[in-house]
Amino acid sequence: MPWLFLWHTSSTEMKEDHEVAEGKEHKKKSKGGELKNYFMSFVPRLEPVGFKYSDSEDVTLSAKEVMQWSQSLEKLLATQYGQDAFREFLKSEFSDENIEFWLACEDYKKTEADHLPSKAEKIYKEFVQCDAIKQVNIDYHTRKSTAKKAQEPTPSSFDEAQKIVYVLMEKDSYPRFLKSRFYHSLLSKVQCNSLK
Repeated sequence: MPWLFLWHTSSTEMKEDHEVAEGKEHKKKSKGGELKNYFMSFVPRLEPVGFKYSDSEDVTLSAKEVMQWSQSLEKLLATQYGQDAFREFLKSEFSDENIEFWLACEDYKKTEADHLPSKAEKIYKEFVQCDAIKQVNIDYHTRKSTAKKAQEPTPSSFDEAQKIVYVLMEKDSYPRFLKSRFYHSLLSKVQCNSLK
């Protein structure tokens, strides 16, 4: 009968070990949840807070304009409000460096020749170089050729890198933007305002 006692003891210990393991797993899950909540506290609320809707005195953002954003990324980025909305969404995904780089390149193309070197250096250091604060996701060869072009800047120095980032946003972030609660919330708000 000693084996029965040992079996009972070991099965009780196994049950306790399992409960302890489950408790640890629960703690991990709750810690994971706490960690997620902590990080989410840094994410802007997925409500388009920075927008003024059609009931605003000085800005009219129409439902038609917001609906046009769903036709293409080009149409979304063609308006200031589209750029702002997309930027807010990308911030929530921690990838706003893409639109910031794209906008910096658009601004760079309009720069006068004597200001090109300083702007090229700034864009390169901020977005392209390997240890850049807001480094964009481009391949090694594009990064290398962009670095070379930035040393002798022309209005098209960043075109290749900008195109890669645009395609990345178009294929990856833009479809998620259109499916997001952020976009649908904005659309329903402007549609409600247009009915007033």
